[in-house]
Amino acid sequence: MKQVIQFTAAASLTLSAQAAWAETDITWWHGMGGHLGEVVGEIAKGFNESQDDYTITPVFKGSYEETLTAAIAAFRAGEQPNIVQVFDAGAATVIGAQGATIPVQDLLEQNGVDFDITDYIAGVRYFYAGSDGTMIGMPFNSSSPVLYYNRDALAKAGVEAPATYEEFAQIAPAIKEAGYTPLVQTHLPWEFVENFHSRHNLPFATNNNGYDGASDTKILINSPEMKMHFTQVKQWLDDGLFGFYGTSWDDNKAHFTDGDAAMYIGSSGDFGGLTALDLPFGWASTYLPHWASITDEGYQSFIGGAALFAMSGKSAEENAASAAFFQYLTSPEVQYMWHRETGYVPVTEAAYELAKSDGHYDRFPAAETGIKQLMLPAGDNTQGYRMGFYVQIRDVENRELSRFLNGDISVDEALANIEAEGNQLLERFAASMANN
Repeated sequence: MKQVIQFTAAASLTLSAQAAWAETDITWWHGMGGHLGEVVGEIAKGFNESQDDYTITPVFKGSYEETLTAAIAAFRAGEQPNIVQVFDAGAATVIGAQGATIPVQDLLEQNGVDFDITDYIAGVRYFYAGSDGTMIGMPFNSSSPVLYYNRDALAKAGVEAPATYEEFAQIAPAIKEAGYTPLVQTHLPWEFVENFHSRHNLPFATNNNGYDGASDTKILINSPEMKMHFTQVKQWLDDGLFGFYGTSWDDNKAHFTDGDAAMYIGSSGDFGGLTALDLPFGWASTYLPHWASITDEGYQSFIGGAALFAMSGKSAEENAASAAFFQYLTSPEVQYMWHRETGYVPVTEAAYELAKSDGHYDRFPAAETGIKQLMLPAGDNTQGYRMGFYVQIRDVENRELSRFLNGDISVDEALANIEAEGNQLLERFAASMANN
């Protein structure tokens, strides 16, 4: 609490307080280090300087997982922050914790801030929403998986970037012949499992992909489409058309930035980092490929990254401060700054239009790919998923798919193991929610 006292000196040398007021302080826990953390600091500074009523203090709490763990522990101890950043795989945990958060849509409306969910980019609107469509978490560092490609490498091979995996299979031998590993990925669960289901409009779980409740939700990964996809990926790996270097994002991405791999599937949020590297070759991006044998046209992907959640148990004044901050954060100017400085997508249509009118995409066409992919046609299964303990399920996916790609088990065994262990975790999560 900051207090400012005005003093007036009287002839008698007595002091009398002429006025006193206080700013309301709130805290924002996040998991963004390095340059991203610096931009977070600039956003907080801008909000604090934009008005005199509230002060927000951002606090770096480590990785996404560490930030979520710290927030849960703090809530149980009654010491929670006002706002916490929660990543996509942890959303079900914080949303399912009864009374832990205030839906951001309710928070804004209760504090006189106009809210219209259609102001948000289509692929952003409902990932952090409830089954009734109420936005619970405010999308923040939102991204989409896209295909980056070395233009020089593809030109040397005499091919163009593929729109489908069938096209990739056709051009990959020429890329290999030109001296490159044709393709690498950076995150098996996000790119080859979760968004595979979205791009093909396939159900990823029962109960409306988990959005209708945790009870009896089952993961649907052991499907003919998944089996076909990973069987092909393994064949590409065996034929030298695909590179797999473990589950580390950076280890796989390095093969692209080092000039070894001609293409890599990564995050639209990688744009800023790639630009800063000043790579010695031309590069661009296009949509995450889909299988034409499953769907003629690929559907929209859903967002990765994280959202900001307003924690409950705070005073009305602090909740008003959080609402004011969210209003500031989603203004077109702030969203455009965040998009421009980081590569994450702007979450509102107005910010996207501002970026276009400023010529941002004329200067950096690759910065628009993820946004346009999020605005592709939607389907019944493009919203995303809502599965508890999904952090642990991702670990199982990484483990079993790695064993398969390394030749230790069959694709049938890998998918069956993921489904069995995943459903055990979902049952445990449902039981924990029932006991809340």
